[in-house]
Amino acid sequence: MQREQASGAKPTKVTPAATAPPGISGPDPFGIHVPKSVLDDLALRLRDTRWSRGTADDGWRFGTSASYLRELVTHWLNRYDWRAHEAALNLLPQFEADVDGARLHFVHVQKAARRPPLLLLHGWPDGFYRFHKVIPRLAKKFEIVVPSLPGFGFTGFVRHPSPDQPNRQSARLLWRLMTDVLGHRRFGVAGGDGGSALAQLIAIDHPESVVGIHLTDLGWHVAGAERSKLSPAERRYLEAGEKRFMADGAYAMLQSTRPRSLAPALNDSPVALAAWILDRFHAWSESFEDTFTKDELLTNIMIYWITQTIGSSMDNYRAEAVSPSLSVADRVDVPVGLALFPYDIGGIPPRVFAERTLNVQRWTEMPRGGHFAAWEEPRLYARDVAAFFAGLAGDHEP
Repeated sequence: MQREQASGAKPTKVTPAATAPPGISGPDPFGIHVPKSVLDDLALRLRDTRWSRGTADDGWRFGTSASYLRELVTHWLNRYDWRAHEAALNLLPQFEADVDGARLHFVHVQKAARRPPLLLLHGWPDGFYRFHKVIPRLAKKFEIVVPSLPGFGFTGFVRHPSPDQPNRQSARLLWRLMTDVLGHRRFGVAGGDGGSALAQLIAIDHPESVVGIHLTDLGWHVAGAERSKLSPAERRYLEAGEKRFMADGAYAMLQSTRPRSLAPALNDSPVALAAWILDRFHAWSESFEDTFTKDELLTNIMIYWITQTIGSSMDNYRAEAVSPSLSVADRVDVPVGLALFPYDIGGIPPRVFAERTLNVQRWTEMPRGGHFAAWEEPRLYARDVAAFFAGLAGDHEP
């Protein structure tokens, strides 16, 4: 990938901090341009796929549908145009900055002068592309920053000083991106999945910088709550989650305990990578084939493929299992907005459960949508994010 502005990308003025603190350089314009040799190699691997034999097509009951996967691979080979999607991605103003030895990639849109600036954080198995439908909507009112999280996409692998606490260290990198690179004294954070955990960590560790956080889930640490202190509704919620995990949690157990065995296969085979990612998109969305086009799904998969980051993206699961970065004792005291989508992984929790760890100021139960809320329901998601941050009082100056 080129380290300069790609053809077709529109330069955006960036105002960094007046004097760069130690460990900071940039931001520098960034453009995506995948070498032809990478695309040729991909086509060869797709054409030479060795398909599984003797496997009945059980739909999606036991993983990715065999018939859908074959359809997708045929589309990938014959109709999907990476160069067209690459050009579309390059219309987003993208940058890189060095922060404490990590080279962070991020989208930065400054069309609006209103405050607070918003940091949007994705999860797994997606990337900054999760927000491609809401960036234009939110940029009408806010300055927007959308990074590829450490370990993901065009940021790629980041060597942390303590490999067993990557989320806490990633949260610090993102805080420094907003404060030391972009010069914002105060900003808002919105995220889901891993982005929810990072938003909470930034708010806990740097409350003076965060006007509020907007989440689409509670984060995984709340499952450790002591059952005897919970209401019947809270216990039922956790018990239902445990049943779902036993039926559909193999991916998390594998990524938490044996990611080194899985990553080589997914990094070597584009079909294996697609099957692993598609399974989660299908399981965590309300209406998979009606919501995601094949081109959209492939663009997300392509970002993992061309950056070779599926292994590093999964490593947080292992690290969190070894040394959780959040516990039920951690509390977010800055204002919190929750937009809860019924087909997300855990469903909608009791509000009292969320309030045990979060200072909930806005609570919205959405009529539809799932885990990839900004992608599945961009209008609902953007409207709720905008309403939450617009309603916050206080000093929002950068």
